[in-house]
Amino acid sequence: MMNREELISKWLNNDLNDQELEAFKMLEDYDDLVKLNDGILAFKATEYNTSTELEHVLKTIKTTKKQPTYWLKPLMRVAAVLAICFSVFYYTTTLDTTMTTEFAQKTIIELPDNSSVNLNAKSLLAFNKNSWKQERDVTLEGEAFFKVAKGSTFNVITKSGTVTVYGTQFNVKQREQYFEVICYEGLVGVRYNSQETKLKPGDSFLIIDGKQIAKEKENRSTPSWLNNESAFKSVPYKEVIAEFERQYEVDITLLDINSNQLFTGSFAHNNLEVALKAITLPLHVTYSKTNRTITLKRE
Repeated sequence: MMNREELISKWLNNDLNDQELEAFKMLEDYDDLVKLNDGILAFKATEYNTSTELEHVLKTIKTTKKQPTYWLKPLMRVAAVLAICFSVFYYTTTLDTTMTTEFAQKTIIELPDNSSVNLNAKSLLAFNKNSWKQERDVTLEGEAFFKVAKGSTFNVITKSGTVTVYGTQFNVKQREQYFEVICYEGLVGVRYNSQETKLKPGDSFLIIDGKQIAKEKENRSTPSWLNNESAFKSVPYKEVIAEFERQYEVDITLLDINSNQLFTGSFAHNNLEVALKAITLPLHVTYSKTNRTITLKRE
């Protein structure tokens, strides 16, 4: 025989069969539960006044304390469910909108101010839509290209540093031991280790393994990965391999290869064989494949 709590739970989920529904109707507080449910459906959290409702409940308890005690339990149930409803409303309105991408996946996200974000593979972007006017913070794990609406400002928060937007187009890449910001238009501020660096169009800010790396001016108008190509200039080979794994969902093993040697070149995201040749031939490296596992070794 199903107990009372199970019956109520299934009723709330509209999951009772005919036999269970009859058992539910036999509960002593069936009428109270039905009235409570109707009240919840009409409940509007924006008009809920905690102080007023608490005072009302206290008055009700005071005026009914001489009544039989079986009325107290339904009243307490009503108060408990109303409190839960209010908590759920508060939680859902403060919950972040979170977007993620998987291996070999990219997506475009529109922020509340109509700014757009291109999110690269294996990345995460989170923001709070409801509190955007008061707190314009975007959390990023991975890589994204931001095209900011005119007049908009917000912060892009990463584990490595914070990028402050002044109305611009820029790319942020934050991976393990790798943090890079490239400004393509306008002006951005990069806060790293409590110091802010202002970037103008073509300027870059790059940290690899905790060290700041000087880079030449960026000549592209947008990052290469938007066109399904990853391009590198004097970047440690391990970063090239990590990006390759994200774009093709493969596992790569290096044999007798220095993963810190610098690599300059690019690979496309739409042809595995061609891409493998692009990252191996310049370094005189051979490769072998077994399903989704690839082994690279020196010739």
